[in-house]
Amino acid sequence: MTTHSVPGPVERFRVPRRIVTGHDDSGASIVVDDGPVPVSRVLPDDGVAFHEVWATDTAPAVIRAGAEDPTVPTPSPAAAGAAPGASGRVGPGAITVPPSAHGTRIRINEFLPGHLDEHGRQSPVHRTESIDYGIVLDGEITLILDQSEVTARAGDIVVQRGTDHAWANRTDTVARVAFVLVGGEFGPDLVSVLPADVHDGLMRRGPRD
Repeated sequence: MTTHSVPGPVERFRVPRRIVTGHDDSGASIVVDDGPVPVSRVLPDDGVAFHEVWATDTAPAVIRAGAEDPTVPTPSPAAAGAAPGASGRVGPGAITVPPSAHGTRIRINEFLPGHLDEHGRQSPVHRTESIDYGIVLDGEITLILDQSEVTARAGDIVVQRGTDHAWANRTDTVARVAFVLVGGEFGPDLVSVLPADVHDGLMRRGPRD
């Protein structure tokens, strides 16, 4: 994977290269963007980075011709004409962990070693109403569930189905995981075995927000 260095206090993170296709005015297929992902967020205390690759908000997803970028924060009224990534846009680096109810998100997460809390976790325990595919690219990562743990290594895939969970890198090398999140809805059989207030405790915003 071609990568670029992340500016900031943690130098061991890498920003992935993203290649986006589209169409020109004649309908011919072209590359509309080729460069580092436009939004990354580093949590130095957790040793975790979020690199946002793409997002959709509807099903079926609307496929547009141009260079619109759904990962770039919405402009403020004063910067309504600003180009994607321009200064003056609201919340640069803003990230929402789950997708919308009918949407998707793809991101790369990086987990540095040496950032475990007193419970041996590197992320908060959280739940989202989504199906998440976690594809381990480099290193290994431990998935922590209510009553068990499992370690996934490069080439392994985790299918995360709306469960309470946390993550931890318990090795001495960086773990990199590609996550594809698909918005969903808890089925009646699942709702019947979960706490009555399960929806109140869902993660809906950004990491640690």
